[in-house]
Amino acid sequence: MVRIKTLFPALAISGALLVSVPASADSPDILNWLISVDRKKGVEPVTNDTWAEECGACHVAYPPGLLPARSWKALLAPKALADHFGENAELDEDTLKVLTEYATTHAADQSLYKRSRKIMASIRDDETPLRITETRYIRRKHGEIPEKYIKGNPKVGSLSNCNACHTEIDKGVFDDDTVIIPGVGRDWEDD
Repeated sequence: MVRIKTLFPALAISGALLVSVPASADSPDILNWLISVDRKKGVEPVTNDTWAEECGACHVAYPPGLLPARSWKALLAPKALADHFGENAELDEDTLKVLTEYATTHAADQSLYKRSRKIMASIRDDETPLRITETRYIRRKHGEIPEKYIKGNPKVGSLSNCNACHTEIDKGVFDDDTVIIPGVGRDWEDD
């Protein structure tokens, strides 16, 4: 027979876990996620064709799970798109609506994926980073890599060129064992 003293704490912890996990209409089923062996280690890969096409026309279509919804709202504001990091990326109203909805519902603060949650833990509530590379998590993860392998490497150029080194970005995988620095390989030495 299960004792109430044993059952109550287990139910309380389960309830707290369910309440603490963000949910949206597009979120995976929370119960399945909680019992899953594969706890969704990376970030959710890009699953929206419009996002892949529009964003991928100029740069890698960054998975929305790399920034919070408030950042995507700021980046996708019409004024911001008129000067999107030095480029005019203006979009028609319907396309912009699709992209904004996708980005905000799949953003890091809405995600059940482990890396997205780590990114969110590194961003203060009063911060709205406009660059993925501005987050403390990304800076910390890349801080040990010598400049010569990033800015000094013509095949990389900057941290914003994620797909230059992260070979499984299309799957939402950013693990160290999937990184190959162009011209250097998997193993590199700090000078």
